Amino acid sequence: MKANINKAFVSNIAPKSTQFDVRDIKLTGFLIRVTPSGKMQYVCQYKRGRRISIGNVHVITPVQARLKAQEILGNAAQGIYPNKQEDSITFKQFINKEYACWNEQHNKSAKEIIRSLRSNFFKVCGNHALNQVKNIHIEKWRTNKLKDGRKPSTVNRAIGYLKTALSKAVEWEFLPTHPLTKIKALKENNECVRYLNKEESKRIREAIDQREQKLKTARKSFNLWRKKRGYGLLPEISDTAFADYLKPMLLLAMNTGMRRGEIFNLTWNKINFDRKFLTIPNPKNNKARHIPLNHTTMSVLQTWQKQSKKSGLVFTNKDGDRFNNITKSWKSLLNLAQITNFRFHDLRHDFASKLVMAGVDLNTVRELLGHSDIKMTLRYAHLAPEHKANAVAKLDKLI
Repeated sequence: MKANINKAFVSNIAPKSTQFDVRDIKLTGFLIRVTPSGKMQYVCQYKRGRRISIGNVHVITPVQARLKAQEILGNAAQGIYPNKQEDSITFKQFINKEYACWNEQHNKSAKEIIRSLRSNFFKVCGNHALNQVKNIHIEKWRTNKLKDGRKPSTVNRAIGYLKTALSKAVEWEFLPTHPLTKIKALKENNECVRYLNKEESKRIREAIDQREQKLKTARKSFNLWRKKRGYGLLPEISDTAFADYLKPMLLLAMNTGMRRGEIFNLTWNKINFDRKFLTIPNPKNNKARHIPLNHTTMSVLQTWQKQSKKSGLVFTNKDGDRFNNITKSWKSLLNLAQITNFRFHDLRHDFASKLVMAGVDLNTVRELLGHSDIKMTLRYAHLAPEHKANAVAKLDKLI
């Protein structure tokens, strides 16, 4: 956001749900930072990635702040920067004040990433100066997590988020070099494939129907309670096909093998009901994946579209925004179905495993899953040992 930072403008600034900056249109590098709490600070960015607070908007005037910013920028142009004491920034400050704001604008998974960085690394090195974050801190953290039973894939993901954040710190000139280049990813055991057996598959379908009925009954009872007290009623769901998002989301995952994030990001304009397929864009290589829709998936999506909004995201949370996670409802469903050690992502494995066991060739499974390398799909090969037997049996015809 850009504006002429003057007294009239400052008096009319309103905070938003997330932190944002307002840059001055006349003096490059002069800006106001506004937090959700309403706190506003004049800031001078004298170099890419280098900022210094000038003062609170309620303490100094825009004119005074502008003059101070001009002085700082003038000195910076001559190679004279604010002293180290003012310029120091901790890892926690970098994440909260710089990286989080940028991530929210550029990454759909920003909430998950920032939550991971805060919960995993603030206790370890949050108060360290950014340039004092060392390999040894992260190695110790990794060792402790593995001792606590964390999977290598989970640890790798968290460190991946951290390394990406520090790469931005280098790009923005907060750091001269990346401090974690020597930390290598742990070897992950991706050979173990978790899928639902026949009994579990039956139980999870029964559980989702039980959950649907329970939600509908609870809504009806709650509305009766509200009606007796003269309160407004919540939308009735007794006659709707689905009580909420979870059943259509579950059936979609089971019948398409889509990743959780792909389901969260799916929009109605990516679904072609006439030709019975949906499209998953891949921003990494600009190659889209097309997934055919079977009868079950077509019915679920068409019914859900009639019940929900007709455009935008297929699934939205209670605020109408993109889902960040469905952990609570998913765990509740698994408990009801008495299924353990099964993640939502394992529905993708379940989809692939069922196809292979039904005789679908591995390359077709690879295409449906969107694997770039057949090696990723080979983890399911053991589920179809008959394809090896069929291969050597062809030699009988040559003898």
